Amino acid sequence: MEIKYFRLIKTIVEEGSIANSAEKLFLTQSALSHQLRDLEGQLGFKVFLRTRNRWALTDEGKVLYDLSHSVLERIEVGFNSIKQLQMGSAGTVRVSTECYSFYQGFSAFIQKMGLLYPDIHVDLILEATHKPILKLRSNDIDIAIVTSKLNHEDLTYIDVFEDEIFAVLHHEHPLQTEPYLEAHHFEELHVIIHSLPLETVSVYEQFLKPNNVKPFKISAIPLTEVALEMVNANMGIMCMPKWALKAFKLSKNLSFKRIGAVGLKRTHYLVCRKTERSKKYINDFISNFRDDFSTL
Repeated sequence: MEIKYFRLIKTIVEEGSIANSAEKLFLTQSALSHQLRDLEGQLGFKVFLRTRNRWALTDEGKVLYDLSHSVLERIEVGFNSIKQLQMGSAGTVRVSTECYSFYQGFSAFIQKMGLLYPDIHVDLILEATHKPILKLRSNDIDIAIVTSKLNHEDLTYIDVFEDEIFAVLHHEHPLQTEPYLEAHHFEELHVIIHSLPLETVSVYEQFLKPNNVKPFKISAIPLTEVALEMVNANMGIMCMPKWALKAFKLSKNLSFKRIGAVGLKRTHYLVCRKTERSKKYINDFISNFRDDFSTL
């Protein structure tokens, strides 16, 4: 049974006359009567008993009227819910991370979001790199990507994925024969990082600092392509997860070496303000981010 017939029955009962009902439904009285005849023909029973001054519901019509009222009410509630969802489905998500290397491959995700969610705009806030939590709490960004979980009552941390950082070195490097790199090895190494300060570099903060070790030499090279060229010339090593280098054509001279006996692993979290966790466009960003990056 078409929705228009439910609306027809409900309107006739509540308006009390064909003239008023036709006006409310934007129909002529003739068209309204024609629709009613069609409905009764489909149902095989009378919905209304017609008298000169009023139309009264039959017993079957009373049941149908109750059904019409229930169906139309549920439809209205449903469309109101959809409207509320749509009101929260558009917005701008300002994102930053504590590590420049995470921006590798991020453009492909932004492109995908643009295709799937044209009303969601993703902005990378590069100037908030290395201090995303501070910028998140001051409302300068909406999503922070970090590798340590702190106790902030106003923030929500979402576990996304775990990765492993490897040392990238030339295959003729003296440490190439070692099964893995130990902390003391770095005392004689030239380590190429994306940027200072050292406290923002995972290999230092999670591996070297706890062992009271500092590399022999540190160079901050913000361009991964340049850093890779330096490693390829055997001028130093860099420490990165393998997924962050997928977009680059790696020389056959390069190899990956595990850091520590069990590997240097870290968990990545998406962080947002608790007050915005219920926004649909924030949740759409988070769910798609997890889908894309959890398989790295």
